[in-house]
Amino acid sequence: MDIWFESLSIFEKVYWVIACVASVIFIGLLVLTLLGGESEGIDGDVDAEIESDTGIEFQFLSFKNLVGFFTIFGWSGIAMLEADFSKILVVVISIICGLIMMFAMASLFYYLAKLQSSGTLKLANAINQVGEIYLTVGANRSKIGKVSITVQGTLRELDALTEELTDLKQGNVVRVTKVTDNGILIVESLNK
Repeated sequence: MDIWFESLSIFEKVYWVIACVASVIFIGLLVLTLLGGESEGIDGDVDAEIESDTGIEFQFLSFKNLVGFFTIFGWSGIAMLEADFSKILVVVISIICGLIMMFAMASLFYYLAKLQSSGTLKLANAINQVGEIYLTVGANRSKIGKVSITVQGTLRELDALTEELTDLKQGNVVRVTKVTDNGILIVESLNK
């Protein structure tokens, strides 16, 4: 192997070193990701509680993307050298391939991050949802009952009141009209 490496020009050696080192780091990151390891610390990310919704940033320049850039840069350069392209064309094509890889990885991580859900229940999402009375709800807001309702894709049993003139009994079908400040659903009967 030493004889083969010594026979390469400096230009070829640079591409081989970049490709091999970047590939080893890339495989290490891939293994850590598949095993559930925390490779985010390498990116320099800081976990912090933020009260407002800041959205998810499109991060083009990150450690993972740079590793992807250098991996594809190196291997595409080696492929171009094997195909006897000129050195200028090799550099241009490998930079373009590396940038395409960075953009693809940044897009992938961006869209995967958008798929995450906080799991926080937002009662406002219950408005206009249809559910079923689980525990009797007293007429004219006289007694808090329970309603089984699907909110944010999950069936939940939530406290409910009604402004109807009669009690809503177990099995009655209802629709949520509003949510009080203290998180109690106001429902109306659909069994009229």
